[in-house]
Amino acid sequence: MRAADLFAKEVSQADIGRELEVSHQTVSDWHKLWKVGGKQALKRTAEPGRPRKVTAADLAKVERALQKGPKANGYATDLWTLARVAEVIEKTTGVKYHPGHVWKVLRQMGWSRQRPARRAAERDDAAIEQWVNERWPKVKKTLGPGTRGSSSKTRAGSASSPR
Repeated sequence: MRAADLFAKEVSQADIGRELEVSHQTVSDWHKLWKVGGKQALKRTAEPGRPRKVTAADLAKVERALQKGPKANGYATDLWTLARVAEVIEKTTGVKYHPGHVWKVLRQMGWSRQRPARRAAERDDAAIEQWVNERWPKVKKTLGPGTRGSSSKTRAGSASSPR
């Protein structure tokens, strides 16, 4: 819109390009549009690029389905994978995504990649702490003199001399 105002004031295209920090070709294209249709012709008509496959309303449906969890969506484990999310998107919206592109949709919804903690279900943290504090000091070997890694001097004859 600033370019249209400058065209009306008969500012040169080169000066407009420098002021708006755009290429000469862009200013030239704008000028052609402005000459034909005035300021209205320069209004943006649509978002640039390819239109999205899934609408915001569709994303809201997908998110509600994902929040229910994998088991509620018919999966055996409680872990989301890109392939599973792709299936939910297709089931919910009818739009098929390759699993390798699903992360873009998830990121668009504000979801992030997370990995489950790798812990045994039977893990007993209290028992582990007790063992480390009480049993481990009794079991742990201490380095005696002459053993590898001890701070005592090297044994005689172990110096590196030719044999």
